Amino acid sequence: MAHIGKRIAKAREGIERTKLYALDEAIKLVRSRAKAKFDESVEIAMNLGVDPKHADQMVRGVVNLPNGTGRVLRVAVFARGPKADEAKAAGADVVGAEDLVNTVMGGAIDFDRCIATPDMMPLVGRLGKVLGPRGMMPNPKVGTVTMDVANAVKASKGGAVEFRVEKAGIVQGTVGKASFDEGKLVENIRAFVDAVAKAKPQGSKGAYIQRVAISSTQGPGVKVEVSSLGAATTA
Repeated sequence: MAHIGKRIAKAREGIERTKLYALDEAIKLVRSRAKAKFDESVEIAMNLGVDPKHADQMVRGVVNLPNGTGRVLRVAVFARGPKADEAKAAGADVVGAEDLVNTVMGGAIDFDRCIATPDMMPLVGRLGKVLGPRGMMPNPKVGTVTMDVANAVKASKGGAVEFRVEKAGIVQGTVGKASFDEGKLVENIRAFVDAVAKAKPQGSKGAYIQRVAISSTQGPGVKVEVSSLGAATTA
């Protein structure tokens, strides 16, 4: 444990805790401190001026990152007949109907993302207690309940990232890998922030995007100057 503490302390060297860094500088700091033996993910955390306990202040959506997440997702599709065939052809890893529901009910979840055709939702609804806490329940608002299963599968495989505000008014998401060059991370982060900005609910009062920080999986957080994130943040 002492070794981990030393490593974290060393990684924090040169980062001022109270300073707000321009996005490109923040990315340089995060990438240079991603020293794990694996390719660390780059994460973003955004503090929003909302209270999700109120229905008119809920923030959720999906963003297609221009350069993907660097992670290959396993995608499951609940569909029958021709739609099941479409899903398989588009590259879905798991496709099924009652059989897949029973498998998931039994605790076997061999996928990262879930898509369903609308007619399957009464059946998939039974899985709310299993998929809900994992944030994997199909939802039309983020394009995972749809008849266009082929495009939904391709989007999931290509870098579609769902976001949803948590109790404390924070939205988090993966925006790439530490191995990505700075330009790709800038594009991905700006796309994520832009999507969250566009999802601003009517009930939000005052400053909407309040604080933003980025980090790698095992690295320290770096605070980002909101104005360096793009025009959408002024909305």
